[in-house]
Amino acid sequence: MKKSVLTRYRVMAYTTGVLLVLLCLSMIAKYGLDVDGAADFTRVVAIAHGWLYVVYLVFAFDLGSKAKMPVGRQLWVLLAGTIPTAAFFVERKISRELEGRVADGSPAVAKV
Repeated sequence: MKKSVLTRYRVMAYTTGVLLVLLCLSMIAKYGLDVDGAADFTRVVAIAHGWLYVVYLVFAFDLGSKAKMPVGRQLWVLLAGTIPTAAFFVERKISRELEGRVADGSPAVAKV
């Protein structure tokens, strides 16, 4: 497995995670606090997160298939972009597991 596969996944995990946190905060501002202009910001962030989540899914699936992850673990990685802040924790855990294998070029097989 190449380092670029892990790097692409990490960039998209952080991007997706930040956008999802921004989306949650903007929804609170829009519906809970009734802030002027929050509706437009919410719309922009929702669209950006939606499209970039699709890119995240592609990169996460690519990583999972190349790392030969079990189906359950791969599903958790794919769903992490839908749970606020989960993408940060899952990305860190997956990166720690796979960085050593990427560095020495050995086949990456993730634990269950």
